[in-house]
Amino acid sequence: MTELASIKPMRQRMEEYINNLQDQIVIALEKLDPNSPPFKRDSWVRAQGGTGRSCVFAVPPNDEARSTNSHESILEKAGVNISIVHGILPPAAIRQMRADHTSMPLPDRPEGLPFFAAGISLVIHPRNPHAPTVHANYRYFEITEPKSNTEDDPTTSPQVLAWWFGGGSDLTPSYLYEEDAVHFHSTIKKACDAHGPELYPTFKKWCDEYFFITHRQECRGIGGLFFDDLNEGAHKRLSPASEVKRPVNQEEIFALIQELGNAFIPSYLPILTIRHSTPYAPHQRRWQLIRRGRYVEFNLVHDRGTKFGLMTPGARIESILMSLPETARWEYMSEMGTEEGTEEAKLVQVLREPRTWIA
Repeated sequence: MTELASIKPMRQRMEEYINNLQDQIVIALEKLDPNSPPFKRDSWVRAQGGTGRSCVFAVPPNDEARSTNSHESILEKAGVNISIVHGILPPAAIRQMRADHTSMPLPDRPEGLPFFAAGISLVIHPRNPHAPTVHANYRYFEITEPKSNTEDDPTTSPQVLAWWFGGGSDLTPSYLYEEDAVHFHSTIKKACDAHGPELYPTFKKWCDEYFFITHRQECRGIGGLFFDDLNEGAHKRLSPASEVKRPVNQEEIFALIQELGNAFIPSYLPILTIRHSTPYAPHQRRWQLIRRGRYVEFNLVHDRGTKFGLMTPGARIESILMSLPETARWEYMSEMGTEEGTEEAKLVQVLREPRTWIA
């Protein structure tokens, strides 16, 4: 780490990192399918404070190549978004955050509290039913005292009441290829293991618990990593640093975030490269759309990030709902997934009983 980097605020360092990571991921996806339209790059400004850039892939419904089937794009819908926003958290959002982050006592303030958030969030929905959907996000969050409660000097940074990192990455296939699951989990485990032996098994278990669709009694996918509230304090899911190696300060946690973010392309693109050209039948497309319906259910009913975004004043709804697939399907009492011995039933069994993919 250079001396210059060490004196930059974490806000700035996280912003620079996610800008670079977004470019790397979008370019890698475009190179994989050069005959399809490029991602739409949409820079935006939040009236209440902050900026962002949404990079979204979607083939228009009336696209000539699509209607004539001369080229079927590898991706059906995808988004790789970054946001760097600041403003005032309203009391309702503070209460929700206090419930979600019990280790961080946040004061009640009728006027709300200033916040800063920088993160990258991506979802990729391939067209081929044999190619899995993937999701990842990595974020940094600060809550500070109101500026009026600090020194009058405009160059003085406000007192930080709480800061933390969170994120994760997870895979959601319609058809289970065990070698894909092993590759994905092995890659992200390697990234975790460089920072402590307890991280991968803890975050993997947390992922299985978080991405659980309660009303369906099944997981959204085959897991990966999920974590939140990583800061310099004790963590309810991790052993004390005096007992087990783990990142314990802002610098070490940021290094973990970068390692995991950099692991995204090698964890997913080899799978997409292999599966996007696998022949598929109409019933497999039908099953893919049913599974995407489950994806929608989780994101709209359970996902904390979606709920928080919808409660935040000035939230960019198009970016929040970017994660939803272009097309989904709901069938009343569908037989798909219930017929013993089918590939669809094989997936459902794993979704209902999460597996340990690697030791």
